[in-house]
Amino acid sequence: MIKALNQLSGLYVREIKTTFRSPAIIVLSIVQPLLWIIFFGSSFASAPRSFLEDFFHTDNYIAFLLAGQLSTSMLFVGMFSSLSLIQDKKSGYLRRILVTPTSNHTIFLSKVLGASTRGMLQVPIVFVGVMLFGVHIPDIFGITAFVASLFLLSLGLSSVYLFLTMKSSDWQIPTVVANFINLPLMFASTALFTSENFPPWMQTISNMNPVSFSSTFGREIIISGSIASVNWMYFFYLFIFTTSMLLIGVLIANKTLKID
Repeated sequence: MIKALNQLSGLYVREIKTTFRSPAIIVLSIVQPLLWIIFFGSSFASAPRSFLEDFFHTDNYIAFLLAGQLSTSMLFVGMFSSLSLIQDKKSGYLRRILVTPTSNHTIFLSKVLGASTRGMLQVPIVFVGVMLFGVHIPDIFGITAFVASLFLLSLGLSSVYLFLTMKSSDWQIPTVVANFINLPLMFASTALFTSENFPPWMQTISNMNPVSFSSTFGREIIISGSIASVNWMYFFYLFIFTTSMLLIGVLIANKTLKID
């Protein structure tokens, strides 16, 4: 057990170091969601207050959008887990790891944890940015719960990306998978709008969409300012989703990752 943890921590540290070797990519990944929130959120700045309260249940659309945009950002963060694996295949690093006693699922978990950690870098910057637009940040318990939900979502989505592209060595595959997965999950969720006006088929997708779980859970915390009135079932659904995706990924990794 200790040996496996040491192997996991070593591979995880490498993932983090690799991330910080590209500061430009880090800056862009942090700034992009903030720009999206500022520009897209400001599109409703002149809307009547009554419209905002009736449609979004708040008079500040940026406050409504915050949880949804951070949740959808995890969709794009997940893509980096598969890109990292493909890079290791191309460079021959994966082959060198596979000939060691390191288990396949340890490699898988290090990729998932690395991508998820990278996704969390943007969260504090975005929180500071939206405060300039009148968004009230929840208390420490609310922030902790929301960040935990984002981390669960990132783990689950990174797992999905990784096990869908695990057999590939083509750089284009993660992009194709991203186009196939991200748009439906983003727009058929409560990330940008409430699901009340969705057609029935979109409501069905939204009700099973992990992006909706994270968006709604975080939005309830941000708008109320605490965890006192939050529906914790959304967090439970996220936990189930993440656990399931991690288990599936571990099983696929044990069967798929081989020395070429």
